Amino acid sequence: MEIKVNFLDKLRLEAKFDDFTVIADQPIRYKGDGSAPGPFDYFLASSALCAAYFVKLYCNTRNIPTENIRLSQNNIVDPENRYQQIFKIQVELPEDISEKDRQGILRSIDRCTVKKVVQAGPEFIIEEVANLDADAQALLTLNPDADARTYILGKDLPLEQTIANMSGVLADLGIKIEIASWRNIVPNVWSLHIRDAHSPMCFTNGKGASKESALASALGEYIERLNNNHFYAGVFWGEDIANAPFVHYPDERWFKPGRKDALPPEILDPYCLAIYDPDGELRGSHLYDTNSGNVQRGICSLPYVRQSDGETVYFPSNLVENLYASNGMSAGNTLAEAQVQCLSEIFERAVKREILEGELALPDVPQEVLAKYPGIVAGIRGLKEQGFPVLVKDASLGGQYPVMCVTLMNPRTGGVFASFGAHPSLEVALERSLTELLQGRSFEGLNDLPPPTFVSNAVTEPNNFVEHFIDSSGIVSWRFFSARADYDFVEWDFTGQGENANAEEAATLFGILADLGKEAYVAVYQDLGATACRILVPGYSEVYPVEDLIWDNTNKALLFRQDILNLHRLDDAALEALLERLENNELDEYSDIATLIGIEFDENTDWGQLTVLELKLLINLALQQFEDAHELVGAFLQYNDNTVERRLFYQAMDAALEVELADDLDMEDYEVNFRRMFGDARMDAVLGSLNGSVRFHGLTPTSMQLEGLDRHHRLIDSYRKLHTARARAAAR
Repeated sequence: MEIKVNFLDKLRLEAKFDDFTVIADQPIRYKGDGSAPGPFDYFLASSALCAAYFVKLYCNTRNIPTENIRLSQNNIVDPENRYQQIFKIQVELPEDISEKDRQGILRSIDRCTVKKVVQAGPEFIIEEVANLDADAQALLTLNPDADARTYILGKDLPLEQTIANMSGVLADLGIKIEIASWRNIVPNVWSLHIRDAHSPMCFTNGKGASKESALASALGEYIERLNNNHFYAGVFWGEDIANAPFVHYPDERWFKPGRKDALPPEILDPYCLAIYDPDGELRGSHLYDTNSGNVQRGICSLPYVRQSDGETVYFPSNLVENLYASNGMSAGNTLAEAQVQCLSEIFERAVKREILEGELALPDVPQEVLAKYPGIVAGIRGLKEQGFPVLVKDASLGGQYPVMCVTLMNPRTGGVFASFGAHPSLEVALERSLTELLQGRSFEGLNDLPPPTFVSNAVTEPNNFVEHFIDSSGIVSWRFFSARADYDFVEWDFTGQGENANAEEAATLFGILADLGKEAYVAVYQDLGATACRILVPGYSEVYPVEDLIWDNTNKALLFRQDILNLHRLDDAALEALLERLENNELDEYSDIATLIGIEFDENTDWGQLTVLELKLLINLALQQFEDAHELVGAFLQYNDNTVERRLFYQAMDAALEVELADDLDMEDYEVNFRRMFGDARMDAVLGSLNGSVRFHGLTPTSMQLEGLDRHHRLIDSYRKLHTARARAAAR
C-alpha cells in the first residue's frame, strides 16, 4: 500500500491512502495540540482492531453473536528498553459459548495480520528520490534471481524474464504496482492481489503453483487489462479525452448512424449482425460509446481481424464492453502465447456454461492419472485435511475441449464451488482449476459458497452464469454430482511440440472453433510495450445476453450523466425532466448512481452511497413534492445498506414529513424534541430541505469537469498514461 503524507499546521500530519485520510497529531506535552491520536497510538490501535476483526470473522461464519464479547489490549513497556514491549490482548467471552469455540476464537486472534508482521520484523528501506510521482519503480516484494531460468508449460520465456519484462513495461508507463496480499493456504497453490498504488481501483489477481508463477499471472492479467481498457469499462473519461484525436486507440474509426437511427453499414459483418440483431431492433444509438459520451462523433468502432479470411471488421467499442466483459483477453511473451490463453479462457467459460446449464455429470479423473501430478495431489490433500472433500473431474466432454474441473464441497455449510480451468495441456488445465478455486480465498471465505439445488431454473437463470464468470460463486445443480457420468473419461492432450508449441496449440484451438461453425475475430495490441490480444467469438464467448445491447446497455449513462453531475445547477424544469427519465427507464431502485453514470465516487461519501431511489427522493424534496418524497423515505428506511448517519437523517426526515403533511400537526410543537432526538445539525438539514434553503443534502456540488472527485481523477490519470503511450506509438 502506498501512503502519502502531507505536512499540515504545527505538528499535525495527514496520511492519504486509497479513499481514506488519517490525521495524526501529538499530545500537548509533546508540543502538539492533542487534536488527533499520535502515529504510535494508531499503531497500537491497529493491533487491537486487527485482533477484533479476526474474532468477528470467526463468529460471523458460525453465527455466534458478538454483542457480549469484549476485547482489550494493553502494551507493557520494558523499563530497561522502551522498544521492548508486550502486547497483552484479553478477550471476555459469554458463558454460553462452547469450549471448542472459545479455543477457536483465541486461535483466530493469533492469526492477526498486524501481529504476524510485527513478529516477523518488517524491513525498512529509507531512500531519497527526485520525484515521488515520477518514481515508477514497481513495489514488488518478490525479486527473483536474475540468473534463474524457471520454465513452465505454456510460457515462451522463463518466469524470471517474464516478470522482469512485464514489470519494466509497467514502470515505463509510470504505473507503480504494489502487492496488496499473498495467499498460500495449501501446498503448491499461490495467489496474490496487485494494484496501482495511485489508482487502487486498477487491480488484478494472480494464481499459480509457485510464488513466481502467481506473480507472472497477476502481472500478465494486469497488462492484458490495460491493453484492453478493461479497468475503465463504463467509466467517463472526461471531456478532453472525449474530444481528443482518438479516444480508445489510434486506429479506431467513428461511424454515424444512418436515417432513422439505422446501423451504419461500415460496422460488423453479416455473420455478426445475424447474432447481435436477429430481430432488427438494434439501433445506432444503442452503440454510442459510454466512455466518451460524444454522440456527435458517432459510433466508436475498433478493428478486429476475421480469422477465416483475414478481413478487418469494425466492432463498436460499446458492444464489446457490454457483452464480453474480460472474456477472451490476454497478454503474453509472444502473440501465440497470448492467443492460446485467450482461446483457453473462451473454452473454459463456454464449456463451463454448457455443463452447468445442461446439468451434466462429469467423469472422475482416475487416481492413476492424478498420481502423475504430485504437486496438484498435494494441494488437493491439503484441502481434504482441512475438512473439504474435493472432486476432480474431466470437463472435456469426451475429449472435445481442453477443460478440467475441481469441485470443492463444504460440509460445514452445505455449499459447493465448481472451479474450471482450460489449457491444451491437461496438467496445466488441472492446475488452473485448483489455483482458481483458492485464488484470494481463505478457509473462512469458503463458508460463503451457495448450496447445490435440484431447481433447474435457478441454475439456468442468466445471472447465475454471470456469478460463475465473476468469481465462480454461482449455483450448481445436484445433478452435477451424479455418480452416473454423461461422458467417459478421456486423458486428452492438445499440446504442441518444440519451439512452435504455442503456435501449434493456437491453430488447434482455432480449429475447434471452426469445426463448431464459429467465426473468431482477433485484435492485437502492442502500443504499450507488451503483446496482448483480444478474441471475440460471436454467439459463443459472450458473458452477458445479446439482448443487453437493447435493454440493459451501459450507455444509458448518457441519459443521466450530465444532469446528475450538474444536479445543483438544474432548475425545476430540468429536475422534473431528470426525475421523469429516472422513473421511465426501468432502473433498479437500489442500483447505485456511480455505476449508472460511470463515475468513481469515493465510496465513503454520500455520492458513493447514492442509489437511484435516494436520488429520486432528494429531487422530490427539491421540488417540494413532499408526498412522493415521504413514500420514498419509507422505502429507503425499509431496505438500505447506507451509513448510520444517512439513516438517521432520513428517520428525522420521515418524522418531519409526517408533521408537514398532516393538517392537524404543527412543526413548532415538535421541533424542540426533534432536535433533542436528532441533533441541531441534522434537523437544520431536514428543515432546510423542507423550506428549500438546503438542496441535495450531503451531495457536494460537481459538474462535467468532475470537481472534487479525487478518486475518479486518479482513475483518469491512470488511463491518460495509456492514452499518451498510444499517441506516442502512433506518432512513431
